[in-house]
Amino acid sequence: LSLAAMRGASVDQLVAHCEAVAAQIPLVGFYLQTAVGGIVLPADFWRRFAAIDNVVAIKMAPFDRYQTLDVVRGVAAARAEDRVTLYTGNDDHIVLDLLQPFVVRRGDESVTLRIRGGLLGHWSVWTKRAVEQLQRIHQAIESGQVDADLLALDSRVTDCNSAFFDVANGFAGCIPGCHEVLRRQGLLQGIWCLDPQETLSPGQAEAIDRVCREHADLADDGFVAANLARWLDRGARRWTASIPSSGTTRWAWPRTCCCCWPGTSSSAWATCRSS
Repeated sequence: LSLAAMRGASVDQLVAHCEAVAAQIPLVGFYLQTAVGGIVLPADFWRRFAAIDNVVAIKMAPFDRYQTLDVVRGVAAARAEDRVTLYTGNDDHIVLDLLQPFVVRRGDESVTLRIRGGLLGHWSVWTKRAVEQLQRIHQAIESGQVDADLLALDSRVTDCNSAFFDVANGFAGCIPGCHEVLRRQGLLQGIWCLDPQETLSPGQAEAIDRVCREHADLADDGFVAANLARWLDRGARRWTASIPSSGTTRWAWPRTCCCCWPGTSSSAWATCRSS
């Protein structure tokens, strides 16, 4: 549940809205960064939010250390640390968010909370390596042995994210940047988005070139190349749409066409469908 549409509402109003939604479905909170439309939510909001019985998790993506701590403090203050699972959405701080314990005070006691996983746009690319990194982090936590190389991985992943998410241009090319990485691997044919004007920013392709070169060991290009033909063949099925009023209409998409995939402009989808 993102509250970006309720800009200007009081904490009481925000909590009442969340309670109404939670009365119908289990709720996952979403702290969206202000750079892309989110609103600042204080620790007191997160305390009251975490106290709602049907809240099961919170995705923290303010891209801000102080605001991330506000969520952690709020969950601890609500005594919800065993019920509410924390996920990082901070693509600028992935590894350390997952690796470090968060220790906050609650009265006379210290409470330790951990982020258990991630809901991350960054993980839409180089996904095999992301899975391996998460496994490595969990193993390090379980063993109590965190080596310097694992700590250093945080800055390397953040460097890659700066190019993919187009930080130099205020995240304007965030989605096209991820699409571009997938395009280079052959997983997409283009970088189309729902908004035809949303594309790579000036200099972003060069930035992606740099991080792909400097952090090649973090990519999963070899894994994708070894499996791409099989994946495309599996996806090469004909789509059939039944229209009762006019019989059955059938059309097929070329197996290498991604015009119809999520993130595509409506005009590209219409062109593909009509062909």
